Amino acid sequence: MANGLFAKKSLTALLDQASGEKNQLKRTLGRLNLVTLGIGAIIGAGIFVLTGNAAANYAGPAVVLSFVVAGLACVFAGLCYAEFASMIPIAGSAYTYAYATLGEFIAWIIGWDLILEYLFGASTVAVGWSGYVTSFLADFGVHIPANLSNAPLSYNAVTHDWATTGAFLNFPAIFIVVVMTMLLVIGIRESANFNNVVVIIKVVVILLFIAFGMSFINTENWKPFIPENDGKFGHFGWSGIFRAAGVIFFAYIGFDAVSTAAQEAKNPQKDMPWGILGSLAVCTVLYILVGLVMTGIVYFPMLNDPAPVAVAVNAAGDGLAWLRYPIKIGAIAGLSSVILVMLMGQPRIFFSMAQDGLLPKSFGKVHPKYKTPYVTTILTGTVAAIVAGLFPIGILGELVSIGTLLAFVIVCAGILVLRYKSPEINRPFKTPWFPLIPILGVISSLGVMATLPGDTWLRLIIWMAIGIVIYFAYSRFHSKINNPDK
Repeated sequence: MANGLFAKKSLTALLDQASGEKNQLKRTLGRLNLVTLGIGAIIGAGIFVLTGNAAANYAGPAVVLSFVVAGLACVFAGLCYAEFASMIPIAGSAYTYAYATLGEFIAWIIGWDLILEYLFGASTVAVGWSGYVTSFLADFGVHIPANLSNAPLSYNAVTHDWATTGAFLNFPAIFIVVVMTMLLVIGIRESANFNNVVVIIKVVVILLFIAFGMSFINTENWKPFIPENDGKFGHFGWSGIFRAAGVIFFAYIGFDAVSTAAQEAKNPQKDMPWGILGSLAVCTVLYILVGLVMTGIVYFPMLNDPAPVAVAVNAAGDGLAWLRYPIKIGAIAGLSSVILVMLMGQPRIFFSMAQDGLLPKSFGKVHPKYKTPYVTTILTGTVAAIVAGLFPIGILGELVSIGTLLAFVIVCAGILVLRYKSPEINRPFKTPWFPLIPILGVISSLGVMATLPGDTWLRLIIWMAIGIVIYFAYSRFHSKINNPDK
């Protein structure tokens, strides 16, 4: 092993891999596609579910300030992602960035970690999609049996006990993963076009809620805007605003998925920063406006409901009754596009790892007709469908959160390393206020990780231990950079 565990892939090699004939993926995505991909990944369960919980339990109407805090934390990571994506415009996201800056072993760690974000993320959202679709169909008298629309396993976060629910399988969750997987195999352009339509639907529904809901706001519901702390940290007051920011931080997860499509972007060096930062900006504004309207219509303690936007619509009475079905349609559309983007991101990370020799060559196969990484797409979809069909949403959500935050930490640290070690590299986009922004990105992400339960950390450690075993048993001996003759 001439180069060892921390061998770095040269930027020249990476750029060569991304350009010309060596790029086997089809470049079809423009700036608008990338922005909508980001919005498609971000706007989902967060805006339709987490907002009410954060307002009712932690921040009150000041949940809008929590969105600002959480948005800023994501902007720190987003700016670092944008610099990397413009500088190294190839598929693989944080995995590729780590390979260029921190070495092969750290790259493997982040590649393995990203499975928690993308693959398990798709499974988590599919479980949420199942709940909304089951409810929506019930409104029209179509009832999916409970034993076919729930996970057969449940987990008690307090007692840490697993139990069986009596259900057989969460069939709707499996169904949506299979459909999205088939769409992604057919082609990235078709998938992007579908995502564009879905993003338009959910953004229009959100804008309708904001526009028409404003006339039903009772400003008395905003008083006090920052409810007084009840003596416990995180229960209202300023500490509650920050606790709520930690909760709704996960409503922003997904913007980094834009960077996994770099090899399919027409002009990645100019358009990737637009995709990442543009989608973040749009979603932050929408989140703040929804928070204001929702807490203006309904007194915040009443919003502790799995469907807080629907609660606000119902509270407005007959004046907004017509919005009830569109809100559910918007939620279903929102969750559908999140599943699509998550299932799009993971195969492209596997694709990059296979090209580097860290995974079997079959993982790097591109479909001769559709020019998509079909082997890894089918593999990802199959595993995601099984997980979605068997496991409850809570246990999956925590894994997604901690995996994502670890990726943010490594990307921000990578910018710090590369700026000092390789200042001469061409950077079409530079993270501003260096080194403050990357440092704040590392600190804010670690801070949010610290608020997660100990069990979640334990699962992360176990997952990482499995990955390390695979690296030393297989990947280290097949790595192209360490074994150029293979």
